[in-house]
Parts: sequence; C-alpha cells; structure tokens
Amino acid sequence: MILVRDIRLPLSAGEPQAFEKALHLARVPRAKVGHLGVAKLSVDARHGQPKLVYTVAVTLKDEGEESAYAGASPCVALHQKVDFSVQNGPQPLVHRPVVCGLGPAGLFAALLLARQGYKPIVLERGKDVRERKLDLAQITKTQKVDPESNYCFGEGGAGAYSDGKLYTRSKKRGNVNKILNVFCQHGASPTILSDAHPHIGTDKLPRVIENMRNTILACGGEVHFQTRMEALLIEGQKVKGIEAQTGKTFLGPVILATGHSARDVYRWLYAHGVQLETKGIAIGVRLEHPSMLIDQIQYHNKNGRGKYLPAAEYSFVQQVDGRGVYSFCMCPGGFVVPAASGPHQIVVNGMSPSNRGSKWSNSGMVVETRPEDLLLPEMQLQADPISGSQEALTEELILRDGKLPDGTVHTLAMMRFQEKLEQICWQQGNMRQTAPSQRMVDFTRKKLSYDLPATSYSPGLVSSPLHFWMPPFLSERLSKGFQLFGKSSRGFLTNEAVMIAVETRTSSPVRIVRDKDTLQHLTVEGLFPCGEGAGYAGGIVSAGIDGERCAEAVAHYLNH
Repeated sequence: MILVRDIRLPLSAGEPQAFEKALHLARVPRAKVGHLGVAKLSVDARHGQPKLVYTVAVTLKDEGEESAYAGASPCVALHQKVDFSVQNGPQPLVHRPVVCGLGPAGLFAALLLARQGYKPIVLERGKDVRERKLDLAQITKTQKVDPESNYCFGEGGAGAYSDGKLYTRSKKRGNVNKILNVFCQHGASPTILSDAHPHIGTDKLPRVIENMRNTILACGGEVHFQTRMEALLIEGQKVKGIEAQTGKTFLGPVILATGHSARDVYRWLYAHGVQLETKGIAIGVRLEHPSMLIDQIQYHNKNGRGKYLPAAEYSFVQQVDGRGVYSFCMCPGGFVVPAASGPHQIVVNGMSPSNRGSKWSNSGMVVETRPEDLLLPEMQLQADPISGSQEALTEELILRDGKLPDGTVHTLAMMRFQEKLEQICWQQGNMRQTAPSQRMVDFTRKKLSYDLPATSYSPGLVSSPLHFWMPPFLSERLSKGFQLFGKSSRGFLTNEAVMIAVETRTSSPVRIVRDKDTLQHLTVEGLFPCGEGAGYAGGIVSAGIDGERCAEAVAHYLNH
C-alpha cells in the first residue's frame, strides 16, 4: 500500500479531488490502481482559512510494483500491511484465565484470549452496558449514585458513557490500528480508521461493546455481571484465582483490569501486602463554553463552523509555577456528566454523542499534581471521612502505618487526597449531585458568581466560590493558566464559560507494579495488573492495547 500524505484541499472538496491529487503526487497511472481509500482526514484551521488535510491509501493491482512509486515526492511512502490474524491456544486448560473488569482493558484482553481458544472467565462488578444506562438516568432523578452501577462501573468501563474518544498519543505502546479495526469489526463506523481524532460517540459505543461481548461468548468465554472481586486467592506468592462477593470462587491466572476508580481493590491490595506505589495525577475542573463560541474562536470566523466543518476542538498547555496546566479530554458539542462512584462524592467528566451536536463544548482543565506536592501545607485538606464510609477505610489503613519519616508520602496519599477533595465538593454542592460552579472570569478575579449560565450538566449547578475552597496549589495555577490561554486564544477567557467542580479521575492514584517483560506483578506470580486502573494506560485505545499485551502474556504463562 502507498500512502500519500498532506493533501490540502478546500472545505468544499471531496474524496474524488483528494484521489486525483494523490495519484498526481505519486505519479501512479490510473490504469494501475486496484483500490483508493482515505487513510486519514483532519482539519487544519490554524491560519484562519480552514483546509481539509487528507492522507490517501493507494493499492496497485500488482502490489509488487508499489515500492517503485514510494518516494515519488516527500509526501509519498510505502506502508506495510499488518497481520491481524490470531492463533488458537492449546486445549484443554487446567484453569481458564480470569479477567476482572470489563472496561476497555479487560474487554480487549478477554476478546483476544477468547479468539485464541483460552475461553476466559470475565467478572464485572456492574451491570451490562444497556442496564447500567438506566442507573445513570437515576442520578439526575434521585441525586444518588449506585456504587456498583454508575459512569465508572459497568460493562464498557468509564469510557462507555464518557465520550468514546479514540485519539491517543500512545502509539509506541502497541498497534493503534489493530484496536480501531477490532472496533470496526464489531460495528463502529469505518471513519474511525481515517479520522485524525477518531470518535465513536456514547450513543453508538454501547452497541459495539455488546457485540464484542457476544464474540467472547461465541468463542466459549463466560461473562458474569454484578460479580465484584472480594479477594484474590493467594497461596505463597502465587495467585490461584478470585473470590467474588457472591461467595463463588474462580480459579486461574488473573488479569486485574478493574479501572482507576476501584478504590476498594487498591485498599485490599495494600492491606494484604501486594506491592503498590503512589503516582501523580492531574486535578482540576470541567470548563464548559457555548460550542458556537469555541467554533468562532478556533475557526477564526464569527459565523462559527459553517456547513462543512465539525464542532471545533482545542488543546491548551502551559507551565505555571513549575507544574503543567492543560486541557484534558476535550468534548466538542458534548455534555458534562456526574461521574461519582459512590455516596459523599461529586466528580465530573465529559462526553459527546457521535454527532457532537449539543450547544456546549467542555474540557477538563487540570493541574499536574505530584506525590511530593501533598506534603505542602496548602494541600492539607480539612475533611474528616464520614463514619462507616469507604473513605474511612482508607484513613484507617494510613493511620495503621503510623507516622512516616519526614518527606515520605504514603502509598495511598494521592487516593486519600482525591477522596477528601471529592467529599468537600459534595458538601459544597449541598450534599447532592448538584455541582459547585463559578463563571470563568469571576474565578480569576476571586468573585462569587451571582448567577450561572445554562449548562449541559443535568443534575444542576450551585454557585460556589471555587477559588476559596479549592487548595491554592490548584486554584492559583488554574487562574494563571486561564489568563495565559485567554491571551493566546482571544475570547476564550469569558464569563460565558462556567467551571464545574471537580475533575479528579484523570488517572489512577497508584500503580500496581509489574515486571516489564512478563507483565506479572513483581512479587505475586499469576497476577497481571492491566490497563488504566493499574497505572499503565490512559484512555480507551491505550487501555485496549495494554489489555491485548496482558492477554498475550497470560497465554505465554499458560504455555510454559
């Protein structure tokens, strides 16, 4: 296959014009062409006159001739095809592999194991992707969160109803195209193979997830919903399987893909001496603008996106007082959603339907936070855990260890900081799921917002002085970052935008340490920490890649 890159055309142009220009640049006669297709499509709006940027794939009737045309111009190169075939594993197995968690990491791990004949047993604490949608609707109606079925827990994981974006910079971790092809095999639009920032959408992703689960079942796998890991079964330094809250045990090597919000798992691992290490995360807010305003800013046009352009995206990053302040998980034409996974919490996230057609655009606006930052006086949050709560269990584990040497950060310190900030946010939100909020300019001027704009956040907003109760380490850097973003993008810093607190689930607060070659835990044989929850991925695609890597590692483990 020949790839012809950087074909720039007007917005009104289409694929025929792109194909014609590609053949011209590659100097390929039309008579020799077997197939033409769009390999990638993006929009370049940097200079006020947006252009479509195509990468065209050219396959010749005689593929052996393709190398002769590679290099016809700097934008023409030969692309090697990737073999997506799978090999059947040995049978029978004494114990089948157990996959704990059916988010993207667990889903791709289980799918690969199933296709290779290993018949995995998959455990998911939440409900299937269709049933959990009913529980999400109840959050707005009742202002309560089901701790086992919410935006974080359930089939598909946090990504199923939190946008379905597939863009990743983690191309060195594995084959991104393979992950995208698997989605297409199960019902995703083929456009994700060519879009520069591929996106399935929360309205279409559930069906794709359902189809992937059906493939697992068709290949002999099992899927058990509402089955939460209660304990790992460890003998000596080897995992024998999992005990579920139902009382049932499942024996076999374990892929632990429980996600970044499964704090009960982190607590169990720590309490039972399974090595973890603390890690940095990013913490901040959701920032919501009218989508029309973002279109006007990004496309440099008072009329917005017009007929041909998609809802505009943005990406901002600045260094402020030694820490990165940046946009995260930008959702054009999307919604802000309540992403708490239990009571006494307010957490927000963003999502977009496939058409990205809402009146709002939002993004996480976050501050890089390192473990050592938690030692600063300004990061000592005054929030005692509620008696009998899950958060109180974290506090008990930390107190159990007594006073640490000066300058030492407890392994669970970042998780405890998350929990305390989410609890304070919940208290500021009137102890409901109504989120504390502040207009953007008011925040930078340390003024209370006496009213708030219309919002996509369905549980509702409560005016709150975020600058007052958020730690200065975060609030002051966010304020300075907003002012810098406003200078580089005129109109972005505006009181039409609202900050919605708090964004804390950007990644896992700990890393479950594993060997870089075997992918097994450093000290516990047969345990394969996996995906975003283990600290080895960030987003749907990178989690899927890590899931497949762990599946391959388990297959090797079972065969040796």
